Amino acid sequence: MKFLKYLLFLLLIAFIGMAIYIAVQPNDFQVTESTTINAPKAVVFDIVSDTTDVDWSSFWKTSETINKEASTASDSIVQIFTSKRIKKSSLKWTFVSNEDGSTTVTRTLDAYKLAFLTKAKFALFGDNEKELSQQFKTDLESINNKVAKSMSTYSITIDGITEFGGGFYMYKTTSSTGSNKSTAMKKQYDDITTFMNTHNITASGMPFTIYIERSPDNGNVIMTNAIPVSERVIIAEDGNVLSGFMERTKALKVTLKGNYTNLEEAWAAANKSFQDQNLEPSEMSPFEVYKNDPTLLPNPAHWVTEIYIPIKEINEAL
Repeated sequence: MKFLKYLLFLLLIAFIGMAIYIAVQPNDFQVTESTTINAPKAVVFDIVSDTTDVDWSSFWKTSETINKEASTASDSIVQIFTSKRIKKSSLKWTFVSNEDGSTTVTRTLDAYKLAFLTKAKFALFGDNEKELSQQFKTDLESINNKVAKSMSTYSITIDGITEFGGGFYMYKTTSSTGSNKSTAMKKQYDDITTFMNTHNITASGMPFTIYIERSPDNGNVIMTNAIPVSERVIIAEDGNVLSGFMERTKALKVTLKGNYTNLEEAWAAANKSFQDQNLEPSEMSPFEVYKNDPTLLPNPAHWVTEIYIPIKEINEAL
């Protein structure tokens, strides 16, 4: 009987000691992890902000109610969580653009006012910070994959026969290898835009490219890069930017929604549809129209390009 009393007394001392030990443990902790994602900040920010209604980590139990308040800015997102286990915590995301076009994402959890039982669990069963740190790394990798998937999404639509209105345009013509095409196009459009701004000429539509020659095998092209204008512009004969006119024409239209890197596939689909319908090309060169400005849409999945292959009309064949 005396032994039992001593045992109970020792257990009580041990319990009190453990309670004191748990009570003096820190009431807060912080976990932070970062990763670099090969995408513009705006794209990464949109992906994360679209999913903050459900926290990325598995730290929160699905069975408990969490009251959340979220505030966002152009380069950060802050969420406030409260639960039975943790009286209050803040989860902050920061997004920093890098010179190479990538984005560094940092995720920080500041948890404070821990419940006694939560502190007991952490004290008895291990370091929760290490567990959360690993979970954050996994979550950031998941975001990286989601961003990559979002940016690579594209679709090709065969719109069929349509009529293109034509009109006046300012243009420059050049030849380019497939590997240098994007750089050459950018310089062409920069030169045309500078010329138009200098001479107070206003664009009346979106830029387009007329392919005088294009090789599907290596991507080499002779191309005319153009910007539509509302009327004919008289310019000096020795000018490096010229004025042209496109006739109204019927054409097979194909639309690519997605990165320009998928244009070869879109052109292949257009050419196949052209052949399947036994269409006859007119003497006009095929062309593509860029329906939105990629500088305003950081996610290439939102870029829209229309491909037109002019067809010979029936009355031309008579």
